[in-house]
Amino acid sequence: MDSSTSSTSTEKRDGIIVTTTAQKRFENIQNVPLAVQVIAPAELEAHGVRHFQELGKVSPSLVIRPADQPVNATVSIRGLGTLAYGIGVETSVAITVDGAALPFMARVYTDLPDVAQIEVLRGPQSTLYGKAASAGLVKIMTVQPTDDFHVRGSATVTGDREYGANVSVTGPISDTLGYVFSTNYSNWDGNVDNLFNGRKSNGRENVSTRGKLRWKATPDVTFTLSGNYVNGNTTLGRPFIRVAPDALLRGVAGQTPAVAFPGVTPTENNQAISNNYTARTKYSGGGALLRSEANIGKMNLLSLTSYDRFRLDDYVDQDDTSSPAAVGSNTQIGAFRSRLFTQELRLLSPGEDTFRYALGLYYANTGFNRPFQRGPAFSLANWYATASSRQIAAFGQIDWEFVSHLTATVGGRIQNERVKYTFQDNLARTNYAGSADDTAATYRLGLTYQATPDVMAFANYSTGYKGQTYDLTTGFNQNRAAAGPIKPERSRDRELGIRTQFLDRRLTFNATLFDTDYTNLQAQTIETLADGTSNFRLTNVGKFNTRGVEVDAEARLGRYIAIQGGLTYLDAKYTSFAAAQCYPMQTAALGCAGSPARQDLTGARAPQAPVWKGNWSVGYTPPVTDRLDGILQLSSEFQSSLYYVAKDPQTFQPGFSVYNLRFGVQSHDRRWDLTAFVNNLFDKQYYASLVNTAGNFGGRMATQAVLPRDFRRYAGVRFGVNF
Repeated sequence: MDSSTSSTSTEKRDGIIVTTTAQKRFENIQNVPLAVQVIAPAELEAHGVRHFQELGKVSPSLVIRPADQPVNATVSIRGLGTLAYGIGVETSVAITVDGAALPFMARVYTDLPDVAQIEVLRGPQSTLYGKAASAGLVKIMTVQPTDDFHVRGSATVTGDREYGANVSVTGPISDTLGYVFSTNYSNWDGNVDNLFNGRKSNGRENVSTRGKLRWKATPDVTFTLSGNYVNGNTTLGRPFIRVAPDALLRGVAGQTPAVAFPGVTPTENNQAISNNYTARTKYSGGGALLRSEANIGKMNLLSLTSYDRFRLDDYVDQDDTSSPAAVGSNTQIGAFRSRLFTQELRLLSPGEDTFRYALGLYYANTGFNRPFQRGPAFSLANWYATASSRQIAAFGQIDWEFVSHLTATVGGRIQNERVKYTFQDNLARTNYAGSADDTAATYRLGLTYQATPDVMAFANYSTGYKGQTYDLTTGFNQNRAAAGPIKPERSRDRELGIRTQFLDRRLTFNATLFDTDYTNLQAQTIETLADGTSNFRLTNVGKFNTRGVEVDAEARLGRYIAIQGGLTYLDAKYTSFAAAQCYPMQTAALGCAGSPARQDLTGARAPQAPVWKGNWSVGYTPPVTDRLDGILQLSSEFQSSLYYVAKDPQTFQPGFSVYNLRFGVQSHDRRWDLTAFVNNLFDKQYYASLVNTAGNFGGRMATQAVLPRDFRRYAGVRFGVNF
């Protein structure tokens, strides 16, 4: 059974029993020999997480960096993620919803309204979850039909003009038919002021719905059909926080900062822009999932059939100014369109047997297309590209308790993928097309020792794989076409871990030691081609290593006090990256040399990889009356410094800590609650991303920031029901 069949598996934590489906079956997390974190809705609420890109607040090994639009955002686990602009380039961190894969990252950049639980699987997961999970996996499980009538909902209003509401209704239609209907709406104007038109920016609006029908055809056969739809938009504003006084937009005489963005004063706390074009995205899409489950004797046969379509239109003010000169009117306009069909068959043995197995077949067919235009003043581009892939895979895992309390694990996956592309450059009047296929295998070996019912130790060795691809971006030409596909990225991971519980399972302490090597790392770099020319593209750059320690802990002190938290120590660096792009304003003295100019990042700390990152929360829920309980919760997330671009001092984010406070009352049976909250209690400023745009200003300093939702302290009120 998959934990997505339960909507309350992590809601009841008295005694601290948490479930996961990390190994494709429903298990107590303390018995799973993997580095997996399970996040309950209550934890999301405690840390003010209502949007996917905020998940890093509750998962120490996860860093999510937003960008000018969601497709360019980067998700990293243990310091490894993929920054790429082309369609068809896979992420290193896969995302699934109710067990079905999503076609690309932008599809998930919405609210999290009907979540039952979220699992973060850290490290390569390619053996059970495929080629897009070479660094890890985020599994989102939504509310499922129940045998009894239930309503769960909430409404939130903040002092900085965010408001939203969601409701989920589940229950029976008959003895054999159950349903779920969920809907959500949220709106936030943003925290950036556009002085050009007087409007807010950096905000978002989203509406989503999800419906499910579950039919128990017989006591042993169940079908669940679900459908979802999402529609929304975002606005983008990247304030200048540092600009040289003598900077000139595109080096054009007279286009000083005062002329290019009048009224804006670049400071570290700046929240103002002056853009003469509204940077934004609008998106819509939907999908369906059929889950068919049958018990055959003691075995369980599961089929997951999914289909998804999604479109995102992006509009970018490429110069980020309101300059009256021609160079102040450059825009980027494009669209991303995706479709995905998947089919998975899974056969599971009983989970309590000493010899257990999970066997499966997987098929996926994915297609993307993107029209793109940029201009009219500089960096002209006008092209149309398509990318598609077809994947077939077989996988399996065997767990055998060959000696009492000692279990060996052997898993493997073999897959074949064929990728195709077309690229039409409307300016150069050229057309290219190509295809490639590859067959690859991954595996996992493990040993688990259950010392006592509450103490377990494990060791794993596993491999990961990320498929080949083409870099379909501006500048694609005959040289890139002749170079063929980018080679697959591979990883080898070693893990040692312990899972422990004490004091009648009221105290949990889990720790994992990991060391992972990546070869043929896919990243943006300089490429010198056979004809002697060179360009910047996504390609294989060398090697990468990430190692460290992850700790998760939770304690229930008496009936009313609960403490939980996590901490990650991370040492992530390039072990071979000899020809990396130089960052803007990098000189020979700073390591930028050669022809074409390049820097050597071998030994350098990886971007988006803080050495320390963690979170904690303390909750106190004492009785106030015989019908009411109080709610008092203090939470914090913290991280040490990081670079958003390797070695670039303009993208350096110092370490910081953010505190959130939540207080209110709830009914003793927890059927309703009313809370007030203050997020970023001490008004600590930090950046979700930093962008060095000196190249747009004649090589003089110009740094822009993407501001997080809680860049400034804000407060609000939430009312929730659950009955």
